[in-house]
Amino acid sequence: MTFETFGIKPELLKSLKEMGIVEPTLIQKDAIPLIKEGRDVIGKSKTGSGKTAAFAIPILEKIIPGKESQALILAPTRELAVQIAKEIEAIAKYTSISVVTVYGGVSYNPQINGLKKCEIIVATPGRMADHIEKRHVDISKLSFFVLDEADKMSNMGFLEDISYILDHTPQSQQMLLFSATISKDVNFLRDNYMTNSAELEAEEFVEEDLLKQYYYNVSPHEKFSFLVHLLEKEETGQVLIFCSKRSTVELVAKNLRTNGVKADCIHGKLSQHKRLQIIENYNKGRQKVLVASAVAARGIHVDGVTHVFNYDLSQDPEEYIHRIGRTARAGDSGKAITLLSNNDHDIFSAIHHNYDVKIELLPLDKFKRLNFDAGQRRNPTRGGPRGDSRGGSRGGGRYNRR
Repeated sequence: MTFETFGIKPELLKSLKEMGIVEPTLIQKDAIPLIKEGRDVIGKSKTGSGKTAAFAIPILEKIIPGKESQALILAPTRELAVQIAKEIEAIAKYTSISVVTVYGGVSYNPQINGLKKCEIIVATPGRMADHIEKRHVDISKLSFFVLDEADKMSNMGFLEDISYILDHTPQSQQMLLFSATISKDVNFLRDNYMTNSAELEAEEFVEEDLLKQYYYNVSPHEKFSFLVHLLEKEETGQVLIFCSKRSTVELVAKNLRTNGVKADCIHGKLSQHKRLQIIENYNKGRQKVLVASAVAARGIHVDGVTHVFNYDLSQDPEEYIHRIGRTARAGDSGKAITLLSNNDHDIFSAIHHNYDVKIELLPLDKFKRLNFDAGQRRNPTRGGPRGDSRGGSRGGGRYNRR
């Protein structure tokens, strides 16, 4: 099957071919005809399965150039919003349709100007709710409303913002919801805002014969040394190393550099500009090793990952699935290697209980023990009390801004 089968407009087919997108993925095969028919759709599909094109292509088919605010796409993170907008712009290359990206942490004015003249809005929920509240945009005549990574937005506390935004949209709009899992909040949105929705479930994007999963039992004080050993031993290309805490991300990246491994790190506390710069350097191959928190497991796009290392495990079993889903994509092979310590065994058992994964235990090789600089502990009495270290509260706010 090709995209010509769907009767796609020639200008969209031309751009898709230039992007190297010729055959539709499973979620695209299932979703595009239903969206073209005007159906509300809930698509359950993993990261990397082609969800953006699945909703972007039929939306672009129906958009009327020159008529503002026809489609609103919400994403949980700034990085994902930017990624979605870029992909839509690439598909719409030979049309006159414009896209504006809306997210927090930057000036309102360029976004306000963009909102006045664009057909498609890609936004994070908090900033979009702000614009609606300040009457910078009118979405009362919207034709399409899309939630991408709906379960992630629910986990991040965006449900109230999403409900507020939906209350400003018309009942006649076509609603499309894409999610890796179907949670109770996803069901709430379906039951309260969708009409006669079609539910789709695409197969796992990572093929079992392409993704090899391994784990090692390693004591906590030897974990870093063994990680460096594996980086030297494995024939790695682009590497992602996941840590469950921001402080661990920073320490691992710092110690890798100290031991001659060129590495960068990314987590949610970095500035927007810095995060986008790091992702660009990684995707262009300027940086081969990236140490990351959960922000990179979902919500950002990274290419060509050959190895995923779990330096430690998240307490959410599902996070493991999203981490390993960053490799063995688009027909390429990959490895996911977990360094398992005593405090990881309970969650590791939960992963096996909840998901059908085949993770092979490998014996430890001989490796060189390295020093790990854990940083100096801060003296809690130094300088005296300075008030609440968490900063000011927005108390009583209606939204959980992100």
